[in-house]
Amino acid sequence: MNKRESFTNRLGFILACIGSAVGMGNIWMFPTRVSLYGGGSYLIPYFIFVVLIASTGVIGEMSFGRGTRSGPIDAFGAACESRGKRKVGEALGFIPVLGSLAMAIGYTVVMGWILKYMIGTFTGSTLAPDNIDSFAASFGGMASAFGNNLWQIIALVVAVIILMFGVGNGIEKANKIMMPVFFLLFLILAIYTACQPGAIDGYKYIFRVEPSALAKPETWIFALGQAFFSLSVAGNGTLIYGSYLPDNEDIPASAGRVALFDTIAAILAALVIIPAMATTGAQLDQGGPGLMFIFLPSLFKSMPGGHIVAIIFFVAVFFAGLSSLLNLYEAPIATVQEKLHLNRKLSCLLIGVIGVIVSICIQGIVSDWMDVLSIYICPLGAGLAGIMFFWVYGKNYVEEQVNLGRNKKFTDKYVPVCKYLYCPICILVLILGIALGGIG
Repeated sequence: MNKRESFTNRLGFILACIGSAVGMGNIWMFPTRVSLYGGGSYLIPYFIFVVLIASTGVIGEMSFGRGTRSGPIDAFGAACESRGKRKVGEALGFIPVLGSLAMAIGYTVVMGWILKYMIGTFTGSTLAPDNIDSFAASFGGMASAFGNNLWQIIALVVAVIILMFGVGNGIEKANKIMMPVFFLLFLILAIYTACQPGAIDGYKYIFRVEPSALAKPETWIFALGQAFFSLSVAGNGTLIYGSYLPDNEDIPASAGRVALFDTIAAILAALVIIPAMATTGAQLDQGGPGLMFIFLPSLFKSMPGGHIVAIIFFVAVFFAGLSSLLNLYEAPIATVQEKLHLNRKLSCLLIGVIGVIVSICIQGIVSDWMDVLSIYICPLGAGLAGIMFFWVYGKNYVEEQVNLGRNKKFTDKYVPVCKYLYCPICILVLILGIALGGIG
């Protein structure tokens, strides 16, 4: 590329990063974990880990990307070049890039489901089943091998078209629309849910504090996993967005805003879903796709004005998912631009074709596909990025990049905390994920 693209302003960058962080984990996993692990007893370690990871890994990946003005392959290569081993770094850089592409492909399958259900809220098909078993059968028929080809392709085409317009005119403008609308729609849902009889029991359930739950290791382990994956530290998306930043951007401040709004999104989802379940006297003990595509549609159908509620919910979820999908595809697209020297549109087209073919073929195994990526590849990519930036490049370079654009120097403790706490945490997340079958 002759001239690297960039975000046009700070708001656009922050909204794009919030969009990359706000995704299905906030909506179909966070409320369930709040419910299962003691409400406020879970929120306490979750908030701690959000602050820790945002103030270390998120800042680090943004700064790493901006400092090298490149994606993971050239960024890792540049770090290792400082030690005379550029080829080693470039080879390792392929791991987060391929991980981002693989995650984007799996997410494309999910986006196909979301798009079909969103359109179905307008046509009536989403809420057509008569009972919970019928809702489950409807979802099962869609979430099977070659069960949702058309909607999946349409979802990917929408993402690729946005990406073709570039960083400023595509990703940034799309997120400037999608993220405010997402938060507004979920706020409307939260207010509506609060007005329903029995919702108060849901709030009591969310904010209860159980000392026994707080003392359990699994509460802390799954809070760590939720925070880690929600903030999108994987050595790819956050790093590539950072590479589009100008030198006058205060990265620590931006990372703090991203973490704040990602947490607000998760809390809003909990304030909608848990009280809504409480109105029926049910406890939220289901997470993942089953919650979003089986239990919640069934619940919406039984609620007053449920048709409108379903429309608002799935439109908001579609925006959240699409913003994440853009981020996941951006790293491989930027890599094609950098390494094959293709223009933006051709790079998007090439990656889009790969995405269509592979995503259609993995529809029946997408759950296992995503589990492998979240357990092995994402924490490995985050750990490698941390090692390259904090250990290979070293203290002087890190402090120079982190303090660029700031009026006041960031804490002197930043580098040692990242080297001796954040990097080991990445390894810990990998080990715990393997041992427990996933914690993200």
